[in-house]
Amino acid sequence: MSYAIEVEGLVKRFGATTALDGVELTVPTGTILGLLGPNGAGKTTAVRVLATLLQPDAGSARVCGYDVVHQAAAVRSRIALTGQYASVDEDLSGTENLVMLARLLGHSRRDSKATAAGLLSRFGLADAGGRSVTTYSGGMRRRLDLAAGLVGDPDVLYLDEPTTGLDPRSRGEVWDTIRGLVADGVTVLLTTQYLDEADQLADSIAVIDRGRLIATGTPDELKSQVGEQTIEVRPMDPERLEEVAAIVAAVTRVEPARNVARTLVTAPVAEPAMLADVVRRLDDAGILAGELGLRRASLDEVFLTLTGHPADEENAGGEKVA
Repeated sequence: MSYAIEVEGLVKRFGATTALDGVELTVPTGTILGLLGPNGAGKTTAVRVLATLLQPDAGSARVCGYDVVHQAAAVRSRIALTGQYASVDEDLSGTENLVMLARLLGHSRRDSKATAAGLLSRFGLADAGGRSVTTYSGGMRRRLDLAAGLVGDPDVLYLDEPTTGLDPRSRGEVWDTIRGLVADGVTVLLTTQYLDEADQLADSIAVIDRGRLIATGTPDELKSQVGEQTIEVRPMDPERLEEVAAIVAAVTRVEPARNVARTLVTAPVAEPAMLADVVRRLDDAGILAGELGLRRASLDEVFLTLTGHPADEENAGGEKVA
């Protein structure tokens, strides 16, 4: 198996803060790796090292076989990076943005126009190519940003929180675009706080927390670590949420998650028969359930089990490590 990205013992410090603490990763060519973690976990720092924007303090990393420190120019010629916010010029049209980038990369005027037209068509933006980017929707801007990243025909694409701030429809459009890129042979490293996004897109997942890699595997493999199924209980009376949580904890022997806004208690179960035990205890306590059932564990629950906190929670101490 060939690997587009190989990371060994990567360490990066900012003063007294260790942003990356011995991270090790491998990403097979032509796949998507989802790098998950809360704000400040070290995701963006890892991407910046792999993009040659930061030098590590220890360890090594190779992209397409090239060392990110000693062969940085070769690495940069094979990668593209798309951050959380669109980097295109809003005063220009979609076509003008792509032509400008192609010209900066040394393409002729004719080739630049052909490259721009081809990318706009590929990303479903051909009809909007002549319009100012200020008229684009959020999803269109993100797709144009992805198209801009492909002007140099990269082998590896880093997507750092690519759907932040997008509505569900626009997120779906971006997901389809990413799937298309991988089908064409591009390797993608995706950092995201949206665990459903990683579940939808990633071939494999790496969970990073406080600079350390704490779990790797396929989505199914990680879900199996917290149990094959999850119990959900929503009491009819919101005031009895804590009583429900206590019952679920007693049966599953796991501290359940509480979603106060949705009046919902969830916990992984080792055996489906535990559901019947919960039903009996709820009945004995006189608690009516508006919703009660089993479902497969989600990546949110995987993250909570692995780290002890939700994926959208800040790291301990509130450091903004990235």
